[in-house]
Amino acid sequence: MRALLMLLSWVFLQWQLAFGASYDGPRYDYYASTECKTYPEAPLYDGGILADRTGKIPMTYYKMETGVYSPAFVLDNLTGTTRYTFSCWVKIKGTVSTLLKARLSTETSTSKCVGTASAKSSCWSFLKGGFVLDSPSQTSILYFQDVEANNAIEISVTSPSLQPFSVEQWKTQQEEKIRTKRKRVATVHVSDSQGNHITGASVTAQQLSKDFPFGSAIAKTILGNTAYQAWFAKRFNAAVFENELKWYTTEPEPGKLNYTLADELLEFVRANQIVARGHNIFWEDPKYTPSWVQNLTGDELRAAVKSRIDSLLTRYKGEFVHWDVSNEMLHFDFYEQRLGYNATFDFFATAQQSDPYATLFMNDFNVIETCDDVNSTVDSYASRLKEIKEGGGVLEGIGLEGHFSKPNFPLMRAVLDKLATLKLPIWLTEIDISNSFDQQTQAIYLEEVLREGFSHPSVNGIMLWTAIHPYGCYQMCLTDGNFHNLPAGDAVDGLLQEWETKEARGATDERGSYSFIGFLGEYKVSVSYGNKSTETTLSLTPGDETKHLNIQL
Repeated sequence: MRALLMLLSWVFLQWQLAFGASYDGPRYDYYASTECKTYPEAPLYDGGILADRTGKIPMTYYKMETGVYSPAFVLDNLTGTTRYTFSCWVKIKGTVSTLLKARLSTETSTSKCVGTASAKSSCWSFLKGGFVLDSPSQTSILYFQDVEANNAIEISVTSPSLQPFSVEQWKTQQEEKIRTKRKRVATVHVSDSQGNHITGASVTAQQLSKDFPFGSAIAKTILGNTAYQAWFAKRFNAAVFENELKWYTTEPEPGKLNYTLADELLEFVRANQIVARGHNIFWEDPKYTPSWVQNLTGDELRAAVKSRIDSLLTRYKGEFVHWDVSNEMLHFDFYEQRLGYNATFDFFATAQQSDPYATLFMNDFNVIETCDDVNSTVDSYASRLKEIKEGGGVLEGIGLEGHFSKPNFPLMRAVLDKLATLKLPIWLTEIDISNSFDQQTQAIYLEEVLREGFSHPSVNGIMLWTAIHPYGCYQMCLTDGNFHNLPAGDAVDGLLQEWETKEARGATDERGSYSFIGFLGEYKVSVSYGNKSTETTLSLTPGDETKHLNIQL
């Protein structure tokens, strides 16, 4: 009977890991596509609430201000705070390709973008997005807009779906993903020197480090500031230098290299076993390009950019886990204007040769924050990533800055879903919340954004953009000048504590085993029985199987 109870207990442990508390609501569908397909696929959620009682999805047409008619859906009785996920397949006639926006208009708010797709005439494109309303709406219109406003365009929409999730359902499924992707079951087996099970041995597993990189930007203001250094090192296992590696800092005049600040920041992160991202090699915005570089053209500019890559990556070879090779290339094109459209391919290829072990990233803003920015839609980002890889550039990572105003979580998740189809590491690289909000609201939005990022199975790391300066921070500070937490700091500390195991403690069963569920990372495992004791380490790495550790006393 005891053996049966132990078996049932183990089954329940596995069930808890996979599903947590009982949940009978709709399950979020992470499916997405960035490929244009000959035939559209079936709607997610069988159409969700768009389907009527017969299973059909009624569609109408909406006359826009331009006089053009768009396929549309009339939505009745939408509720506030509900997470609505929307998807469909789109195709056009009248031009080869264009950017389409799905827009939502209610009786109390102006039209807002809820998703985008790069639509083509030759195949079907997948549009995935969503929205959250501030207040209920009795009647809303969801329609499609050709961004180029070409009146001759005919838009076809099929397999549409609108699926609501309550705040509680959304959070429950976030927690489920955290249990299944950020944690793992471990079983410690204890025996004597003859291999006999030891029942009642005391087992303690203490987490020493976390597998998931979570950090923030730092700047020269941390140098020599022991209070700032202690505050940072206590919390974060990753860092990125705000401006100290940028070209205008390291080479303000041609040939006059100065890596002093970067070297000193690197000493700090090394001393505290913190991993660092390299940000950035090139910034495509001419405003942040060294003034002397702006005057170069042709071979002179080619020589300068090659020297920049060689100097920077040779000096720091192996020191930075990532390099943002081309920063904000969706919005700016300083180098491509002067060196040709394929210049970026060479940047990535040269960087890879200089530091073959660093992961090379693109990095840009307004990809997950909004779909109103036509320069940085999810499909335009995916297309640029594919172009660089096909052009010979060794591009290995997707950087999403995440400078949020009011977050749209269904859209954020949908964008992550689409980018995840590229099978590249995804990092949220510069997370903050606009200072147009008060500090308490910033904290609320920040916590929700971080939960969304941490729970998404394709996100590999999160960086905040909260370097402290005498004037404050770029948009959002975690502490005041004396390192006392502001509301955003409390939110971060709360999540850091929530996302660690701290300590698991128990006794071995009749089979000499003790099991626990722990966040991924390194653990110190201590075992004692009678007058015998031992210590060892355990690495909980990503995996679906139980991690087993055998210890002999």
